[in-house]
Amino acid sequence: MNETNALSLTQENHPASNRASSETADSAPIPAAFLQALEATASTEIPDGHDSYERGTALKNVGLFRQAAEHFEIAAQDPAYALKGLAQMGLSLKQSGKQEEAVAAFRRALQVPATSSKEQVQILYLLGRTLESLRRIPEALEAYRWLRREAPQYRDVAMRIESLSMRRMHRNNR
Repeated sequence: MNETNALSLTQENHPASNRASSETADSAPIPAAFLQALEATASTEIPDGHDSYERGTALKNVGLFRQAAEHFEIAAQDPAYALKGLAQMGLSLKQSGKQEEAVAAFRRALQVPATSSKEQVQILYLLGRTLESLRRIPEALEAYRWLRREAPQYRDVAMRIESLSMRRMHRNNR
């Protein structure tokens, strides 16, 4: 099971990742009508979290991750969408290659009040995986260890901790 199979909070879609930002998985251009309709529904007022979250989801579904992240960030300003918006923002930033910004979004999501233990575990896992991809091993280990305290059997966390600890030991012995 990979990180993309988490519950709806952090659910990812997998459009092809190596394409121009205005193309779909079939390499067909995104219909201009779709983009115009999306923009037409945007009001000049500050949108509520729901509308921004829905726009972000639509953009993410067609592979426009940077634009999706912007809408998820706006959605996160609404307390009702703070957690989901920040988590999806992090996933979108990660998909667009902005790992450092994704780390910041995941960390912000962990600070949202009234986050359930289950949601924290999901976000800690995503944070750990992102830090690991950046080769920030001590920080990844910290995230995984916090996660293990909350959910000892979660996915492959025990194996990741062991593997990263061994890598760290080998580096220190050189």
